[in-house]
Amino acid sequence: MEKVQLTQDNNKISKKKMKVLITGNMGYVGPGVVSQLRESYPKAELIGFDTGFFAHCLTNSPFLPELKLNQQIIGDVRNFNPDMLNGVDAIVYLAAISNDPMGNRFEEVTLDINYISAIEMAKVGKDKGVKSFVFASSCSVYGEADDFAKVESDRLNPLTAYARSKIAAEQNLEEIADSSFTVTCLRFATACGFSHRLRLDLVVNDFVAGAVTSKRIDILSDGTPWRPLINVLDMARAIDWAVLRKAENGGNFLAVNTGTNEWNYQVKELAEVVAEVVDGCKVTVNPDAPPDKRSYKVNFDLFKKLAPNHQPVFQLKPTIKILVENLTEMGFNDANFRKSALMRLNVISNLIQQNELDNNLTWNRK
Repeated sequence: MEKVQLTQDNNKISKKKMKVLITGNMGYVGPGVVSQLRESYPKAELIGFDTGFFAHCLTNSPFLPELKLNQQIIGDVRNFNPDMLNGVDAIVYLAAISNDPMGNRFEEVTLDINYISAIEMAKVGKDKGVKSFVFASSCSVYGEADDFAKVESDRLNPLTAYARSKIAAEQNLEEIADSSFTVTCLRFATACGFSHRLRLDLVVNDFVAGAVTSKRIDILSDGTPWRPLINVLDMARAIDWAVLRKAENGGNFLAVNTGTNEWNYQVKELAEVVAEVVDGCKVTVNPDAPPDKRSYKVNFDLFKKLAPNHQPVFQLKPTIKILVENLTEMGFNDANFRKSALMRLNVISNLIQQNELDNNLTWNRK
């Protein structure tokens, strides 16, 4: 594409035609990322690369999100063709086994996809002249936290296979980064909000689904754990920034908490905001639940400093309202939604049961 971009001294203008590869683009985050990049770079060559586990999980979408791409490749990051990276300027690595229940069940696969394959693609990409690698990491790498909000230099305490895979990838990516290969690891807060491939296995989305379908939010913990949150579309804005981030703005390698300080909430607080939006909704907690060690507050000052023009723009209550509106438009009324196809582990389990996937999460080609 042609994009006017100021150089460091703000005096010269250069133009560049971009080619961006987005792995894992057919998941929850991908549709928003594709839309954001297409809006920001209308003439860019955007290529999706996804194994297709959730391609059919469309929600209230007027068209196939991948129509905004120049090309969609169906493939596995564990076995990609290096030629796919020819001429690519930036890689956005969204591919992941993306929640704790899936990570616990498929721990080896989680490490393969989230960590080992990310490193391999980064190495091959660097050899082929890719300049920018954007990795979707997670604030879950902090694990059980103290009372203060975590900054990037604080001790990491990953408690799950998912979190361990993310920090392992970060550590190896730091070794690869140099003046010719800029790496940005976005330690995202917990995602929430509507997507055209919606997931309900996320805390806010789960609460909204319960409120819409049964006027109840049953908190499985005692409600005290802390979570930082970010709207899924604000994740796309951050990725947009990272694609063109210069080393002068954060270094050759950067791991940065990505979200906003205003979106640190206790779980019970989140449920109460949902109940304010959905009339007649009742909130219950489980006072006998064992302590949830996945509790952490996060400091996002560095992200605000480095990316002042790509800060989150969504607020919590409007995010919830948009979720409610879309679930209502979809006619979604499954009170047993945790067994539905909007939970990612259910989709994978059904594909395995139907013998479409093996236990290594590889397609059975018939």
